[in-house]
Amino acid sequence: METTISVQELFETLKKRIGLIAFITIFSIAITGIVSYFLLTPIYQSSAQILVNQTKQESNSFNPQDIQTDLQLINTYIEIIKSPVILSKVIEKLNLEISIRELNGKITATNVTNSQVVTIGVSDPNPEVAVKFANTIATVFQKEIKEMMNVDNVTIIAPADLEESQSPVKPERELNMVIAAVSGLLLSVVLSFLLENFYTTIKTEEDVEELLGIPIIGLVSEISDKDIEKTKIKVIQRRGRR
Repeated sequence: METTISVQELFETLKKRIGLIAFITIFSIAITGIVSYFLLTPIYQSSAQILVNQTKQESNSFNPQDIQTDLQLINTYIEIIKSPVILSKVIEKLNLEISIRELNGKITATNVTNSQVVTIGVSDPNPEVAVKFANTIATVFQKEIKEMMNVDNVTIIAPADLEESQSPVKPERELNMVIAAVSGLLLSVVLSFLLENFYTTIKTEEDVEELLGIPIIGLVSEISDKDIEKTKIKVIQRRGRR
């Protein structure tokens, strides 16, 4: 026997389980908020920017070939920035007690397509440390690339700077709570329909009609304990009269 559910029945189910839906949704938001604000370590990011550009010649003439050469070198430079050659010197200069692999995991080096600007980003729980790492990496790279590739085409154009009210990049607290709200809402709705389908206890006359498919012609009223006591007294009184 195929069962169909109308839109009205769907809304009735949601209305009946509105308390459960609200509880699960609010609970999900609360738990996510507590974890995001109090348990997860905030991560801050700072970045320095370097420009890859050939040193101007005395003639000051514009040479498109030089720019194309710089663009071709950028991918190589990005790899070198995160290489042990550079990072080992950064660790030595800052007297750090971390491995090259750990420092590498904090660094990103990116550039926009056809741009001669490379952005060196560093993430760390301490924003001051992130600024120091980014600037030191840029400085060390600018110095070492001259000897490694015999070029002088790297300029630091935007050193990392510590902002007064810098916000962490991780965790994204508001986004996490929005995701938790949507997830909690969907979960509670699905759970509501599951409970409605599997919880088959008969409670009302409508449930009987729906189950048996026949109309109800009579009801037995509920008898309270007080009514039962009154009935017992009347029976005893009648027996006494006899």
